[in-house]
Amino acid sequence: MTMRNRFLLAAMAGLLCSGAALSQARPEPTEATVPKALPKIPLATPVEAFLPPPLTGENTLNLDLSTGGRVVIQLRPDKAPENVGRLKLLTQQGFYNGLIFHRVIDGFMAQGGDPKGDGTGGSPMPDLKAEFNDMPHVRGEVSMARSQQPNSANSQFFIMLAPNLALDGNYTAIGRVVSGMEFVDRIEKGEPPANPSRIVRASLGAPFAAPAAAAPVPSAAPPAATVPVPSAGQ
Repeated sequence: MTMRNRFLLAAMAGLLCSGAALSQARPEPTEATVPKALPKIPLATPVEAFLPPPLTGENTLNLDLSTGGRVVIQLRPDKAPENVGRLKLLTQQGFYNGLIFHRVIDGFMAQGGDPKGDGTGGSPMPDLKAEFNDMPHVRGEVSMARSQQPNSANSQFFIMLAPNLALDGNYTAIGRVVSGMEFVDRIEKGEPPANPSRIVRASLGAPFAAPAAAAPVPSAAPPAATVPVPSAGQ
């Protein structure tokens, strides 16, 4: 064997040895290096869970006001079934027709639903148990008025003119204005108002139906007394 051939064999042997060394040095997959499956992340709560149910005629309260138009309120029996049921029953009986908003505080709320017109009256029915819920008292929210006793709501309600979340969990929210808030804003302010605005007619029915014609309502004397608001001194 020539010197040249010996040199080539030695070089080849060296390459084979280095290749074996490289193959031995390659890291093998271990528990630490194998990619792990990502944990399953629960899906976020669907947006639909925070939205009110569809507006239906059965749970739509229409208030035709003396301020010039119709206020459409979506009632929420899913949040306050007993209180909403009372409002619907009184509406069907014509109880609210002609009643005034007896105490209206600018930047706060407009309160009505009292047949006496002074904040101390209610319907002949028993007072209602509170159904406090998670509906916030934002602008347009409709809630039941009561006295200092939580379970004293009866017929009076108030509509928020501006947000006041301090009322949350203390008054039973029953719905929200979905149309006609401009007519709520026009309600005469005062405690009591000098020339109180009134509910010409309250009705239940299909959303955004045309207001029904109503007979003129005789004017009533301004209420003689007031109570803390929102409050129903029954």
